[in-house]
Amino acid sequence: MFQGETAITIDDKGRMAVPTAYRDVIARECEGRLVFTYNPFEPGSLYLYPQPVWERVRDQVNALPKTKRTSRIFQLKLVGAATFVEPDSNGRISVPASHRAAIGIEKRAVLLGMGDKFELWSEQAHHAQIRQTISDDDLSDGLLDLQL
Repeated sequence: MFQGETAITIDDKGRMAVPTAYRDVIARECEGRLVFTYNPFEPGSLYLYPQPVWERVRDQVNALPKTKRTSRIFQLKLVGAATFVEPDSNGRISVPASHRAAIGIEKRAVLLGMGDKFELWSEQAHHAQIRQTISDDDLSDGLLDLQL
């Protein structure tokens, strides 16, 4: 559903414009309801889910055992930090101040379409991620079979 990389500017009120190409899909697929939460795997980014996708993820995470440390971290970072947002009449959504501060987003960010969700990265963290290389030790059998 979502793919591609878009440079994003965060305005003085903490709002970002949803790229025009995605506005109709978001309105149709989730009635404009989106959810920001932390990316539990990479500290420089947030996840931005359409509400129906988010509800499936939320239910899976909440079903994890609450007494296991890793499960608890997932629950805190994903469910505990989840914030619903909706585009305004100009297609802008507010990025929660606590989320922006936690991942270091100030004025410039990068929005990545990742299939069923978006990832919002601080520009600096995104550039660092892009510069990383994949070593042979990082490749699993499935990755080796890809025809890129």
